[in-house]
Amino acid sequence: MDASVLLSRLACPLIPVVVIDQLDDAVPLAEALMQGGVSALEITLRTEVACEAISAVKSAMPHAVIGAGTVSSGQAYEAAVQSGADFVVSPGATDQLFKAAAAHTVPFLPGAVTGSEVLRAMESGYATLKFFPAEAAGGPSALQALSGPFPDINFMPTGGVTLQTVAAYLQLNNVCAVGGSWLTPRDLLIDQKWEAVYQLATDSVTQVTQMSRGEPQ
Repeated sequence: MDASVLLSRLACPLIPVVVIDQLDDAVPLAEALMQGGVSALEITLRTEVACEAISAVKSAMPHAVIGAGTVSSGQAYEAAVQSGADFVVSPGATDQLFKAAAAHTVPFLPGAVTGSEVLRAMESGYATLKFFPAEAAGGPSALQALSGPFPDINFMPTGGVTLQTVAAYLQLNNVCAVGGSWLTPRDLLIDQKWEAVYQLATDSVTQVTQMSRGEPQ
């Protein structure tokens, strides 16, 4: 299922991309981000505890919007759904992933960078895609170029985006949300500095809110 409805309902278009190494960090990290004004977060399936982390956060915060990222196979898609993920994100797209997505109602953001990849996603019924790796693939200028031939396609750029560059992405008409790891620096997670994570989220959300209102940064 396309993720356009889910993303349009988010109060904040910033989606932290999170790598959880220690299961005990999942809930306090999510709480810090949500209290800082973030509406959703993406826990990547890059560690052994990722699915457990998603389940733990959903259990502690049932109303939080928690996605599973770096989903690269049908098996991983199934595991993400069973863990309680509210949406699934992949860095690319394959027949196996589209088949897995078709078997569930959980929104899916397939990755697409080239015109051919966008067309393939469109043929499978998707109009909201992940653009990864955003900076390496051309950044805002590449996304602006894609808006010409694909005016009805929206993107969530992720990969290399920073607090300093996020505004350039969100100003584009074909960007509905932005994913970023700058909101969860690894050193803060290792040291469990949740107050610092909260402050970083607050500062980021404030900047995005000011930008949307046309206020000076």
